[in-house]
Amino acid sequence: MKIIAGNSNRVLAQDIAEHCFAGLVPATISTFADGETSVEFEENVRGEDVFIIQSTSSPVNDSLMELLIMIDAARRSSASRITAVIPYFGYARQDRKSASRTPITAKLVANLLVTAGADRILTMDLHAGQIQGFFDIPVDDLTSRKVFAKDIKYKVNTEEPTVFVSPDAGGAVRARKFADMFHGDIAIVDKRRPEAGKSEVMALIGDVEGKHAILVDDIVDSGGTLCSAAKAIMDAGALSVRAYITHGVLSGEACNKVEKSVLEELVVTDSINDRCPKNCKKTRQVSVAPLFGEAIRRVSNEESVSSLFS
Repeated sequence: MKIIAGNSNRVLAQDIAEHCFAGLVPATISTFADGETSVEFEENVRGEDVFIIQSTSSPVNDSLMELLIMIDAARRSSASRITAVIPYFGYARQDRKSASRTPITAKLVANLLVTAGADRILTMDLHAGQIQGFFDIPVDDLTSRKVFAKDIKYKVNTEEPTVFVSPDAGGAVRARKFADMFHGDIAIVDKRRPEAGKSEVMALIGDVEGKHAILVDDIVDSGGTLCSAAKAIMDAGALSVRAYITHGVLSGEACNKVEKSVLEELVVTDSINDRCPKNCKKTRQVSVAPLFGEAIRRVSNEESVSSLFS
């Protein structure tokens, strides 16, 4: 087994490698003067089971191109199997035609990864589960739920009335799974999007009065929807509200919005490098390195990984 890291999240890659009791393959990943990406592995990978770790996070296009070139380099170096480990799968929100004459970019990215030479995809909390069907190779979509559940048990007194809230109807299944783990209730925020990147809370479906509310979602980007949902929950009589969200994209002024919001805390995983300034006290990360490390170990040993999906 050989583990190779791209530049998008080297800290997570190093932690994953340590969990697998392996070192990272020395590699030179640089940029030419004209902006082109250059990749060279400084260790033999011929006949090896290769895992390339790269979140396709900001700068998304650079990270994606770097991943594709690393996969091609491994294939041309005669690796026996190449697994693209993508903790955060960029472009996942473009999974269908939202209007006339628009692309399905998530499918395009899937085609590019397969064409480059990936034999398997290992990712976490895809924005839309049907993206797995965009690939003609195996896709393992891990979940951060158990990682968050462990933190919730430590940070939240779930013996008191607790409600798990989905910020939209599409995430109701996710909220239900958390609620089942803690024998809590669920609620759903009804919202509409007047334009891309903006949303308005229309109503709160479910009872949150006198309860500790926990928002659960897969992606927090600009933070506008999250903060609006948190305010609606508190206005409805909740005792407190915090959020557990897998991928902290946190673009623009997102961290400042969270700091000024009624949220007690925003917890994200380290699938994306920490994007908040150190003075942001309400945002923290929990590591998914043990989760990915265990998945990589099982895949390499041809063991079942199904228990990591639940």
